[in-house]
Amino acid sequence: MRLILASQSPARLSVLRSAGVEPVVRVSGVDEDALVASLQDPTPEETVVALSAAKAEAIEHDDECVVVGCDSMLLFEGELVGKPGTPEVARERWRRVAGKSGVLITGHTVLRVSGGKVVDRASAADSTTVRFGTPSDEELEAYIATGEPLHVAGGFTIDGLGGWFVDGIEGDHTSVIGISLPLTRRLLGQLGVSVSTLW
Repeated sequence: MRLILASQSPARLSVLRSAGVEPVVRVSGVDEDALVASLQDPTPEETVVALSAAKAEAIEHDDECVVVGCDSMLLFEGELVGKPGTPEVARERWRRVAGKSGVLITGHTVLRVSGGKVVDRASAADSTTVRFGTPSDEELEAYIATGEPLHVAGGFTIDGLGGWFVDGIEGDHTSVIGISLPLTRRLLGQLGVSVSTLW
Protein backbone atom coordinates (compact mmCIF):
# COMPACT_ATOMS: atom_id res chain seq x y z
CA MET A 1 0.00 0.00 0.00
CA ARG A 2 1.38 3.38 -1.02
CA LEU A 3 0.86 6.45 1.15
CA ILE A 4 0.53 9.81 -0.56
CA LEU A 5 1.21 12.85 1.61
CA ALA A 6 -0.82 15.83 0.39
CA SER A 7 1.56 18.37 1.89
CA GLN A 8 4.74 20.22 1.00
CA SER A 9 5.78 20.33 4.68
CA PRO A 10 9.31 18.97 5.12
CA ALA A 11 8.53 18.45 8.82
CA ARG A 12 5.57 16.13 8.07
CA LEU A 13 7.69 14.24 5.56
CA SER A 14 10.47 13.86 8.12
CA VAL A 15 8.05 12.51 10.77
CA LEU A 16 6.74 9.86 8.37
CA ARG A 17 10.22 8.88 7.19
CA SER A 18 11.43 8.56 10.79
CA ALA A 19 8.45 6.29 11.42
CA GLY A 20 9.35 3.94 8.56
CA VAL A 21 7.12 5.30 5.79
CA GLU A 22 8.45 6.73 2.51
CA PRO A 23 5.44 8.64 1.18
CA VAL A 24 4.89 10.07 -2.26
CA VAL A 25 4.57 13.85 -1.83
CA ARG A 26 1.96 15.73 -3.85
CA VAL A 27 1.12 19.37 -3.14
CA SER A 28 -2.54 20.35 -3.37
CA GLY A 29 -2.39 24.06 -4.08
CA VAL A 30 -5.61 24.63 -2.09
CA ASP A 31 -6.46 28.29 -1.48
CA GLU A 32 -6.60 28.03 2.30
CA ASP A 33 -7.83 31.58 2.94
CA ALA A 34 -10.72 31.20 0.48
CA LEU A 35 -11.73 27.86 1.94
CA VAL A 36 -11.72 29.20 5.52
CA ALA A 37 -13.76 32.23 4.40
CA SER A 38 -16.37 29.90 2.87
CA LEU A 39 -17.00 27.99 6.12
CA GLN A 40 -20.11 28.88 8.12
CA ASP A 41 -19.17 29.57 11.78
CA PRO A 42 -16.87 26.56 12.16
CA THR A 43 -15.20 25.42 15.37
CA PRO A 44 -11.37 25.49 15.31
CA GLU A 45 -11.36 21.71 14.87
CA GLU A 46 -13.84 21.90 11.97
CA THR A 47 -11.64 24.51 10.30
CA VAL A 48 -8.44 22.45 10.32
CA VAL A 49 -10.28 19.24 9.38
CA ALA A 50 -11.93 21.02 6.41
CA LEU A 51 -8.51 22.24 5.26
CA SER A 52 -6.99 18.76 5.64
CA ALA A 53 -9.85 17.22 3.65
CA ALA A 54 -9.56 19.79 0.86
CA LYS A 55 -5.84 19.08 0.54
CA ALA A 56 -6.31 15.31 0.48
CA GLU A 57 -9.08 15.53 -2.12
CA ALA A 58 -7.34 18.06 -4.40
CA ILE A 59 -4.31 16.00 -5.35
CA GLU A 60 -4.02 13.33 -8.05
CA HIS A 61 -4.68 9.88 -6.60
CA ASP A 62 -3.07 6.61 -7.67
CA ASP A 63 -5.19 3.54 -8.48
CA GLU A 64 -4.50 1.92 -5.09
CA CYS A 65 -3.28 4.09 -2.22
CA VAL A 66 -4.07 5.96 0.96
CA VAL A 67 -3.88 9.74 0.97
CA VAL A 68 -3.12 11.79 4.08
CA GLY A 69 -3.92 15.48 4.26
CA CYS A 70 -3.10 17.66 7.28
CA ASP A 71 -3.45 21.25 8.37
CA SER A 72 -2.39 22.96 11.60
CA MET A 73 -3.36 26.22 13.28
CA LEU A 74 -2.69 27.76 16.68
CA LEU A 75 -5.62 28.61 18.95
CA PHE A 76 -4.48 31.46 21.18
CA GLU A 77 -6.78 33.54 23.38
CA GLY A 78 -9.80 32.51 21.32
CA GLU A 79 -8.21 33.35 17.95
CA LEU A 80 -7.25 30.72 15.38
CA VAL A 81 -4.04 31.69 13.56
CA GLY A 82 -2.05 30.03 10.81
CA LYS A 83 1.26 30.94 9.20
CA PRO A 84 2.42 34.52 9.92
CA GLY A 85 3.63 35.11 6.37
CA THR A 86 5.56 38.32 7.19
CA PRO A 87 8.21 39.28 9.76
CA GLU A 88 5.86 41.91 11.19
CA VAL A 89 3.09 39.39 11.90
CA ALA A 90 5.57 36.86 13.31
CA ARG A 91 7.06 39.49 15.63
CA GLU A 92 3.65 40.65 16.88
CA ARG A 93 2.49 37.06 17.39
CA TRP A 94 5.58 36.08 19.36
CA ARG A 95 5.24 39.15 21.58
CA ARG A 96 1.65 38.05 22.37
CA VAL A 97 2.39 34.37 23.08
CA ALA A 98 5.70 34.78 24.97
CA GLY A 99 5.41 33.28 28.43
CA LYS A 100 1.88 32.00 27.75
CA SER A 101 0.22 28.84 26.40
CA GLY A 102 -1.73 28.11 23.25
CA VAL A 103 -3.28 25.04 21.67
CA LEU A 104 -1.89 23.71 18.40
CA ILE A 105 -4.72 21.97 16.52
CA THR A 106 -3.93 19.67 13.62
CA GLY A 107 -6.65 18.35 11.31
CA HIS A 108 -6.12 15.01 9.61
CA THR A 109 -7.96 13.41 6.71
CA VAL A 110 -7.17 9.95 5.36
CA LEU A 111 -8.64 8.72 2.08
CA ARG A 112 -8.57 5.11 0.91
CA VAL A 113 -8.39 4.90 -2.87
CA SER A 114 -9.17 1.76 -4.87
CA GLY A 115 -9.53 1.56 -8.63
CA GLY A 116 -8.62 5.24 -8.78
CA LYS A 117 -11.68 6.25 -6.74
CA VAL A 118 -12.04 7.30 -3.11
CA VAL A 119 -13.84 4.39 -1.46
CA ASP A 120 -13.60 5.45 2.20
CA ARG A 121 -12.47 8.37 4.33
CA ALA A 122 -11.83 9.27 7.94
CA SER A 123 -11.09 12.64 9.55
CA ALA A 124 -10.32 13.97 13.02
CA ALA A 125 -8.32 16.64 14.82
CA ASP A 126 -5.66 16.45 17.51
CA SER A 127 -4.89 19.20 20.03
CA THR A 128 -1.69 19.79 22.00
CA THR A 129 -1.04 22.54 24.53
CA VAL A 130 2.18 24.47 23.85
CA ARG A 131 3.92 26.48 26.58
CA PHE A 132 5.93 29.27 25.00
CA GLY A 133 9.15 30.64 26.42
CA THR A 134 10.12 34.30 26.37
CA PRO A 135 12.90 34.96 23.87
CA SER A 136 14.93 38.12 24.30
CA ASP A 137 14.45 40.85 21.69
CA GLU A 138 17.78 39.87 20.15
CA GLU A 139 16.81 36.18 20.02
CA LEU A 140 13.42 36.96 18.52
CA GLU A 141 14.87 39.16 15.79
CA ALA A 142 17.48 36.51 14.97
CA TYR A 143 14.77 33.83 14.80
CA ILE A 144 12.54 35.91 12.55
CA ALA A 145 15.53 36.70 10.30
CA THR A 146 15.97 32.98 9.60
CA GLY A 147 12.55 32.96 7.89
CA GLU A 148 11.51 29.77 9.70
CA PRO A 149 8.58 31.19 11.70
CA LEU A 150 7.01 32.88 8.67
CA HIS A 151 5.92 29.64 7.01
CA VAL A 152 4.76 27.42 9.88
CA ALA A 153 1.49 27.26 11.81
CA GLY A 154 1.51 29.63 14.75
CA GLY A 155 4.94 31.00 13.81
CA PHE A 156 6.98 28.38 15.65
CA THR A 157 8.42 24.88 15.42
CA ILE A 158 9.51 22.38 18.05
CA ASP A 159 11.72 20.40 15.68
CA GLY A 160 13.72 23.35 14.37
CA LEU A 161 15.09 26.65 15.62
CA GLY A 162 11.81 27.45 17.34
CA GLY A 163 12.37 24.57 19.74
CA TRP A 164 14.69 26.84 21.73
CA PHE A 165 11.70 28.99 22.64
CA VAL A 166 9.11 26.35 23.57
CA ASP A 167 9.21 25.49 27.27
CA GLY A 168 7.04 22.39 26.99
CA ILE A 169 4.02 20.68 25.50
CA GLU A 170 1.13 18.64 26.84
CA GLY A 171 0.06 16.10 24.26
CA ASP A 172 1.46 14.45 21.15
CA HIS A 173 4.70 16.06 19.95
CA THR A 174 4.29 14.69 16.40
CA SER A 175 0.99 16.57 16.13
CA VAL A 176 2.82 19.82 16.90
CA ILE A 177 5.33 18.99 14.17
CA GLY A 178 2.38 18.66 11.79
CA ILE A 179 1.16 15.06 11.61
CA SER A 180 0.07 13.02 14.61
CA LEU A 181 1.34 9.46 14.23
CA PRO A 182 -1.11 8.03 16.81
CA LEU A 183 -4.11 9.77 15.23
CA THR A 184 -3.04 8.86 11.69
CA ARG A 185 -2.68 5.22 12.77
CA ARG A 186 -6.20 5.26 14.24
CA LEU A 187 -7.68 6.84 11.10
CA LEU A 188 -5.91 4.29 8.90
CA GLY A 189 -7.31 1.55 11.13
CA GLN A 190 -10.84 2.89 10.62
CA LEU A 191 -10.27 2.36 6.90
CA GLY A 192 -8.96 -1.18 7.39
CA VAL A 193 -5.31 -0.28 6.78
CA SER A 194 -2.67 -1.44 9.24
CA VAL A 195 0.17 1.04 9.59
CA SER A 196 2.64 -1.85 9.37
CA THR A 197 1.65 -2.40 5.72
CA LEU A 198 3.11 1.04 4.96
CA TRP A 199 6.59 0.31 6.36
